[in-house]
Amino acid sequence: MSRIAEAFKKRKALIPFIVAGDPSLSVTEKLIYQLEGAGADIIELGVPFSDPLADGPVIQAAHARALKKDISLSQVFALVGKARKRTAVPIVFMLSDNLIEKYGEQKFHGDCEKFGVDGVIVPDLLPEESRADHIYLIAPTTTEERIKRIASASTGFIYLVSVMGITGARKRVSGDLGDLVSRVRKYTKKPIAVGFGISNPAQAKEAAQSADGVIVGSALVELIAKKQFNKAVNLVAALRKALDA
Repeated sequence: MSRIAEAFKKRKALIPFIVAGDPSLSVTEKLIYQLEGAGADIIELGVPFSDPLADGPVIQAAHARALKKDISLSQVFALVGKARKRTAVPIVFMLSDNLIEKYGEQKFHGDCEKFGVDGVIVPDLLPEESRADHIYLIAPTTTEERIKRIASASTGFIYLVSVMGITGARKRVSGDLGDLVSRVRKYTKKPIAVGFGISNPAQAKEAAQSADGVIVGSALVELIAKKQFNKAVNLVAALRKALDA
C-alpha cells in the first residue's frame, strides 16, 4: 500500500477506472501509461465479470465486451506484470469475490504481490467476511457503526460512494457530500476518494473540496467504448487541471 499512500500525499488523487481488456489487453496497457502521463495518480482496473456489482450499463457493457474476448484474471495479472516494467503508478483491482475464490484466495493475494497490484476492491465482500486487506466502500446510507467498522478495516484509502444507486455519469455532485466526508473523517485519517457519478472537471473539483481524491469511471469507459482513446486521455488531463486549480 506504500505507493497508494504516496499518491495521496502529493496532491488531490485522480483515480481513473477502466475495464481490463476492453477493447483489448494491449490497448489497456497503453492506456495505463497514457492516463498516468495525463495526470492519473492511481489506476483502477476492473477485472471482467459477468455480473459486476453496482455497475451501470456503460461499465456492464465493457465487462461483457472483455468477456467475449475471454479475458481472464490470469491475463490481467500478466498485463500488470508487463506494465510494471515501465511504470510504478499504483494499480488497484476492482473485482468480484467469486473471481478470487475461483482463482484461489492464497494464490490471488500472492500474485497481487508478485505482479505489483497495490490494492483490491471487492464490492460484494463485507469486512467481516474478508480474510485479507482490502479497500472498502462506504455509501450515504451506511450507519455510523458500519462507517466506524469499515474505516478501521479498509487499507490504502476509503472508497466513498457519493450517491446511492449504480455507477454512471450524473448531472451534479450530491449536496450532502461534504457532510458524508465529515462523518467518515470522525473515524479515520485514511485518505477518502469519492466515486460514482463524477464525470467532468467541474464535478471533480467540487468533490475534491472535501475529499482527498476522485474516482472517474463511466465517462472514461464510454469514450473507450467508442474507441475515442485520445478524448479519454484528454478528459483525464482536464480532470487533473481542475483538481490542481
